[in-house]
Amino acid sequence: RPFNLEVGPLLRATLLREGEEAHVLVLVMHHIVSDGWSMGVLVRELVALYEAYSQGRESPLPELEVQYADYAVWQREWLKGEVLEEQLGYWRKQLAGAPVALELPTDKVRPAVQTYRGDTRGLEWPKGLWEGVKGLAQRENATPFMVLLAAFQVVLSRYARQEDVSVGTAIANRTRAETEGLIGFFVNTLVLRTKVSPTASFRELLTQVREVTLGAYAHQEVPFERLVEE
Repeated sequence: RPFNLEVGPLLRATLLREGEEAHVLVLVMHHIVSDGWSMGVLVRELVALYEAYSQGRESPLPELEVQYADYAVWQREWLKGEVLEEQLGYWRKQLAGAPVALELPTDKVRPAVQTYRGDTRGLEWPKGLWEGVKGLAQRENATPFMVLLAAFQVVLSRYARQEDVSVGTAIANRTRAETEGLIGFFVNTLVLRTKVSPTASFRELLTQVREVTLGAYAHQEVPFERLVEE
C-alpha cells in the first residue's frame, strides 16, 4: 500500500498472531523518514523496550538530546551563504567536465527512457581474497572500501574504455554524535570520480582514490539533489 506523504502516518505497524505465544510484528517505514542506520536504531530500541516492559520495568532508553526536526533546522540554517558556496565550489571543481554516462558495452541498446528494470547477482568471495583486501588497505593507509572502489573503477574503465570514471555511493551522513541515535533520513549520495590512467600502478590509483574519497567525505553535507541542480 502506498504512503500519503502529505498527511501520513509514514510508519505502519501490524501484529500477526500465529499462536498463543507466537506473534510477528511487521513494521513498514517510508524511506523519506528512515534509512539503513535508522532501521538498526529502531530494532535495537524495540528490543530494549520489549525486554523492559515484559518485566514490568520502565523504559531504559535515555531522553534524546535532539530530534530529527532539530537536525533539519540546523542543516537549513548552516548550509547557506559562504558555507554552501564553499561546499558547492569543491563539487564544481571536482566534477567539471565529467562524462555524462559510462558507455559500457551491452547486448542491447540503451533505452531512450530509463526504466530501472535491473537485477542483482550474488557473489561469494574466498576468505583469502578478503584478507588480502584488508591487508593491502592497511599497508596503503586506506580502507577496504577504498581498495574495492579502486578495483571496481579499474574494471569499469577497462570495459567502457574510458579513463574518467564516476561512481555514486551512499554515505550515512551522521557526522555528529547527537545524530547517531536518531531515526530519520540522513543518508546522502556522493560522486567519487577517478582518472584511471593505463600507465599508473594500482597503488598509485589507490592513492588517488583515497584522496578523492576523503575529499568527498569532507564535503558530504551538500544534498545530492542540490548537487544535481547545480
